[in-house]
Amino acid sequence: MRGGEYLRYVALGDSQTEGLGDGDDIVGLRGWADRLAEQLTVHSPGVQYANLAVRGRLVAQVRAEQLRPALGLSPDLATVVAGVNDLLRPRFDADEVAGHLEAMFDALTAQGARVATLTFPDPSRMTPLARPLSSRVTALNHRIREAARRHGVAVAETSVHEVVADPRLWSPDRLHAGPLGHERIAAAVAHALRLPGSSTSWTHALPPPEAPAPTGWRTITTELRWAGSFLGPWLGRRLRGRSSGDGRTAKRPLLLPVHAFPDEPSP
Repeated sequence: MRGGEYLRYVALGDSQTEGLGDGDDIVGLRGWADRLAEQLTVHSPGVQYANLAVRGRLVAQVRAEQLRPALGLSPDLATVVAGVNDLLRPRFDADEVAGHLEAMFDALTAQGARVATLTFPDPSRMTPLARPLSSRVTALNHRIREAARRHGVAVAETSVHEVVADPRLWSPDRLHAGPLGHERIAAAVAHALRLPGSSTSWTHALPPPEAPAPTGWRTITTELRWAGSFLGPWLGRRLRGRSSGDGRTAKRPLLLPVHAFPDEPSP
């Protein structure tokens, strides 16, 4: 960091940080980390940015695969966001997941990086079928806050505001933010870092929707359609021992100017 400016930003994580839901694998993924990097250029035109995140990764994999490369890039700013894939596993252990996150917080801050993370919204606010996960999210968020406090990590509290349950912020799979959601996450992290020009505007409610939310049988039909289109295929991959990230590598493994792109896209 020079004169309060961040010059090397490295993002670690899973699909949310990779940018799923904001673009696609044909036109490219943008995502909240890309949007945050773009915001950094407003006051730090020379900032360089690397994104090591890979979809489908558990937090232990993020630590094993991304931490050492991240440290090798000597970031002065790093974001660490992972754990949702762990929440969805039958043998979820909040202490174990938080332990991996804290190890990354410790290593990055010990090297001099400013680190930011976020808490996760209760998925049952987006789909009733996810209600069994509510207690897991609460437990993990509590541990994230404690670990962040111990290491001076900035926390974007995306879990506590009503707007995060607005379906317009989410992609159709309800697991990943849509473009507007990624925009809000970037704004939340910027505010947690107290970047110039940031504010609490990301917490504000959206204008009322043009169409009313479905009720009654329409709600049941919507839930069943979602389960068939997204939950079923996800469970199928788990039963076959497969991940959406199999064979994939980081989309941006090297520090580059924010608006430069790697010559070779991820497969």
